[in-house]
Amino acid sequence: MTFQRARTEEQREVRRRAILETTSAMLDEMPVAEVTLNELSRRVGLAKTAVLRYFESREAVLLDLMDDRTATWLAGLEQELGRGVDPSRPPEERAEQTADVLSRSLAAQTVLCDLYGAQGGVLEHNVSVEVVRRHKRASLRNLAVMAGLVRRYLPEVDGHAEQLCLTALLVAGALSAYTSPPPSLLAVYESEPALAVHRIELRPALRLAIITSLVGLLPRP
Repeated sequence: MTFQRARTEEQREVRRRAILETTSAMLDEMPVAEVTLNELSRRVGLAKTAVLRYFESREAVLLDLMDDRTATWLAGLEQELGRGVDPSRPPEERAEQTADVLSRSLAAQTVLCDLYGAQGGVLEHNVSVEVVRRHKRASLRNLAVMAGLVRRYLPEVDGHAEQLCLTALLVAGALSAYTSPPPSLLAVYESEPALAVHRIELRPALRLAIITSLVGLLPRP
């Protein structure tokens, strides 16, 4: 892929989208930690300095991509909750159904979980105030959408929905770092099965965290 110099806002937006789509494709092949500007610029067909005209750093690209991927995931989550949660059931059952859907859906988003895992310690560094402001505004919009979906099926959580959703996203990010053990760790687990208690499966661990939070928020009879 090669580009002529962008001279209009429309052309600049085409370049931005190409950079984001190329980064997204890279993340389907490698973890966030292995994405570099050099490889990104090579794949997108732009010089590294040209990429930096559209995004001020690698982290800025990844933050924008995280916001985009979150919005795309939430569009599908609405349908998943509609299929998986029965509004006619008691609150405790709806809480379990909601935890089932959220954990299954989030665990399937391995790239998104990786991005959330890197957010606080990596991605929100090496970026300007304006980039962080734009990212946080996008995050708030996405969080409001997610909280609204949860309230639709669990109105009992009411004003705690945003905090519940934020916790679920951050826990998914934190847990995801432990769900793909390196070969040396797998060898240890195989040779000493008692140590495999430390091995984490993302979906059940995430479901436990979400259902624990949900049950704690339900009003007591």
